[in-house]
Amino acid sequence: MDVKKVVLDDQTIDRTLTRMAHEIVEKNKGVDDVILVGIKTRGAPLARRLQQKIKQIEQVDVPIGELDITLYRDDLSKENALEEPQIKETNISVDINGKTVILIDDVLYTGRTVRASLDAVMDIGRPTFIQLGVLVDRGHRELPIRADYVGKNVPTSNNEVIVVQLDEVDQKDQVSIYEKK
Repeated sequence: MDVKKVVLDDQTIDRTLTRMAHEIVEKNKGVDDVILVGIKTRGAPLARRLQQKIKQIEQVDVPIGELDITLYRDDLSKENALEEPQIKETNISVDINGKTVILIDDVLYTGRTVRASLDAVMDIGRPTFIQLGVLVDRGHRELPIRADYVGKNVPTSNNEVIVVQLDEVDQKDQVSIYEKK
């Protein structure tokens, strides 16, 4: 696949996350009962970055967690020779009951990842509110799900792919559109 277009570079990603952090603080009238939960893999570093941005704004360390939704997916892919799914660790060390959980992910597309995330969160506890923040919303929903916080809306066709690269995972910050071949 060849890069068709770079839609966010490293500086734009940083500015976008700063704006999203302000929106989170504003919508929740502070961050007293907020927990950021990054959906693995790229949602986790985005949650950590948002935590740092919110700390700069509010001087508060918002609790964060990481959520693995592999076993909750309805489109489970098999990635190793034993035909078993690749399981990553869920790590939410704070009580989410009665809190506002903000799920963080890199791309919102069909809505299936978010649906699986909702199931996973509800197995952990009973938050008062669950919100969703995504770096990129590309449309094409299969489920009635929308994000509360969107970094950038990137309308795409079904033959395009959005690729999010983050320094913590890919040694580079960039969001690009690729054409499927």
